Amino acid sequence: MSFSTLGLDASLLENLARLGYAEPTPVQRAAIPAVLAGADLLVSSQTGSGKTAAFVLPGLQRLRTPAKLAGKGPRMLVLTPTRELAMQVQKATHGYCSGLKLLTACLVGGMPFGRQLAEIRKSVDIVIATPGRLKDHMDRGSVDLARVELLVLDEADRMLDMGFQEELDSIVSRAPKARQTLLFSATLAGVVGHLAARVTRDAQRVEIAKKAEAKLDITQHALMADDEAHKGRMLDSLLREVEVEQALVFTAMKRTAAELTLELQGKGFTAGALHGDMHQKERTRTLNQMRQGRMRVLVATDVAARGIDVPAINLVVNYDAPRLAEDYVHRIGRTGRAGRAGVAVTFLGHADRNLVRQIERFTGHRVSLMEIPGLEPRARQREQRRSEHREHREHRKGAAQ
Repeated sequence: MSFSTLGLDASLLENLARLGYAEPTPVQRAAIPAVLAGADLLVSSQTGSGKTAAFVLPGLQRLRTPAKLAGKGPRMLVLTPTRELAMQVQKATHGYCSGLKLLTACLVGGMPFGRQLAEIRKSVDIVIATPGRLKDHMDRGSVDLARVELLVLDEADRMLDMGFQEELDSIVSRAPKARQTLLFSATLAGVVGHLAARVTRDAQRVEIAKKAEAKLDITQHALMADDEAHKGRMLDSLLREVEVEQALVFTAMKRTAAELTLELQGKGFTAGALHGDMHQKERTRTLNQMRQGRMRVLVATDVAARGIDVPAINLVVNYDAPRLAEDYVHRIGRTGRAGRAGVAVTFLGHADRNLVRQIERFTGHRVSLMEIPGLEPRARQREQRRSEHREHREHRKGAAQ
């Protein structure tokens, strides 16, 4: 099957040919004709399946027809969980709509608010935004959604995981009811299913089977940690291993990422932070330093680290244990890439003891408990002292006999 069989305009087909697109992916084959037919859609597909083209291409074709609603706001609205994904969608859109004279605006945090205001004061056709920043603009009255014909929720599961439920409800409530809604997610169950039921009408379902991923060469360990000080000492020991080329350290909170980075820099490591409070320029500069090998340790939160692809990362440390097994898989997948071997180490507190079993069930791989000599947890040290004491008593008893 080729793109020409999906009902796309000749101008879009020319742009796809220019971009080197040979044939549609499964999600594109299933979704594009359904979107062109006007159906609401629920799509279960993974990152890398080609889903961006699956909603952007039919959206662009729709924008070539006269607007159905009066007003100045965008006719197409795409919501994404992170600024990086929003910028990727905008870049892809520019490639697909070359020569079509359509204006886009990207509204994300970490970028100058004034510059975004200048963008959306123009007659933009497409707005691509993160929920938080779009809500800010809506509250200021700088964005009007009264003309939205096509609403796309990309990676809806991730937006809900990040706590954007309230923002999503507010945004959807201000969009016209007579709209077409497309929801893309890795899963359509649970809270995502409840969201889908609220925002779509008679939606068609498209479920794309997950591709079998190439097996990553990652050795997985877990270490019991007494407290923050103990974690800091163990991290220092791991990072001083000669075999560590570059390391990625995950924390649960932005504040922890910033504080830990300063601590590592004070110990002489070339380290940088990546978290949601940073401006986009800072984040881009930090990632470039990592990719160029000028930084050895990157400390990041889950949200900021999505999409990091640095082949030289051969150690991932979960300084703060992930909440879910799915997050664990995403984190450790930053190493063991491009044919290289990697190591993933997770620090566990007392409340995280069951996480290892959950991870093993989810991944089908063993996570071995290990200890760093001299940095054993207190419980283990007490056990060793009791064992040594017993051995000493038995030795003295044997000598006396």
